[in-house]
Amino acid sequence: MIRHAKKEDLASLTALALQIWLNTYTVDGMRREYADFAINHFTKDYFNNLLSLEDYEVIVYEQERAILGLAVVNKGSFFEGPENGYELEKLYVHTHFQGKGVGSALLNAIRKNFGAQFWLYTWTENASNSFYKRLGFRQTGELSFEFAGVNIVNNVYISPPSN
Repeated sequence: MIRHAKKEDLASLTALALQIWLNTYTVDGMRREYADFAINHFTKDYFNNLLSLEDYEVIVYEQERAILGLAVVNKGSFFEGPENGYELEKLYVHTHFQGKGVGSALLNAIRKNFGAQFWLYTWTENASNSFYKRLGFRQTGELSFEFAGVNIVNNVYISPPSN
């Protein structure tokens, strides 16, 4: 079942975000800067704040009372103008459920509930790049930022036209 996140989900959202972020960005081991960032950023307070913000929507994929995936939509963030739609800020699927349709189901719910046109970015070295390309997302640019002395380059994707 896909539904809006609730305050009762805060611990599960926090743990899932930590799992996915650390699995994605600590491929060469657990560096202190990465651990500090993740532990201080992905907190119950962080998700509680997102649930209260007008421009944000947090939805979850739940099965047998367990959260298998989450999506964070930022309706106020645009890439190179509003014609590219709102931002899908996060699409996190529990490691054990990747490749089982959870991410696709969340994307379909996002399109249905918030509109078909949106953009997202993902680290160039993230396995999710092939997922988005397979689903017809078009790479339209790059965003980069510095983190712990390293330049992190991300691919920017635009959602495919709705069918």
